[in-house]
Amino acid sequence: MVQVTPTNRRDLLRAGAALSAGGAFVTGCATTGTATAAPPATTSAPRSPSASATPLPFQVTHGPRSTASVALTFHGQGDPDLADRLLTTAEQQGARLTVLAVGSWLDAYPAMARRVLDGGHDLGNHTQRHVSINAMAEADARKEITDCAERLKGLTGSIGTWFRPSRAPTASPLVARLAAEAGYPHVLSYDVDSLDYTRPGAAAITRKVLAEVTGGSVVSMHFGYPDTVAALPAVLQELHRRGLRAVTTTELLS
Repeated sequence: MVQVTPTNRRDLLRAGAALSAGGAFVTGCATTGTATAAPPATTSAPRSPSASATPLPFQVTHGPRSTASVALTFHGQGDPDLADRLLTTAEQQGARLTVLAVGSWLDAYPAMARRVLDGGHDLGNHTQRHVSINAMAEADARKEITDCAERLKGLTGSIGTWFRPSRAPTASPLVARLAAEAGYPHVLSYDVDSLDYTRPGAAAITRKVLAEVTGGSVVSMHFGYPDTVAALPAVLQELHRRGLRAVTTTELLS
């Protein structure tokens, strides 16, 4: 089993704080709102280091609604130049993001792992090949998770705090268990889908996000799309006008 190894003291403190947050919620399906159960306890599954009486649920969809922060999360693959432009735009406006990286993308562009972390952003696991992991057999699904975890650990010294399943908003019970066994205390879902991967244009992405985002929201977005890069300044400016800060998922849930 891959062990969680923080890259530095900052990551350790942030991870511990994130796991002790209360008020986050889960949904198993965006249309039904059915709660998704945590994976059954096993001797190999990691335990959360949180000492809180109200730890985070295993599958996290959003943070506490009372907070004046949101998490903009990005599926990490695509043109690294676009990714760098997006990260730079966020940093210039004082925003910090969460990047769930695809392992094959890190294989092709290994410098992006440090680029994300050095910018003060979260970095996590979005499987090795970005396939439909919930439909895979157990051995294949495990390999998708652990291969990406090993890429992250080799490049940064840590498998990252967060795991998000590929091509699904939430993890199946099998994938949730495999993620826990690989060392991820939580599966990161979202409550706002920007639909930027449909390439609707920057204005449409901006409208979609701003129509649905609220305090505590976790927003799903993607690297690799010029429209997303173009939409980000307007999204950040309007969040600021509403008194909402764009922070890492770790900070949102701390």
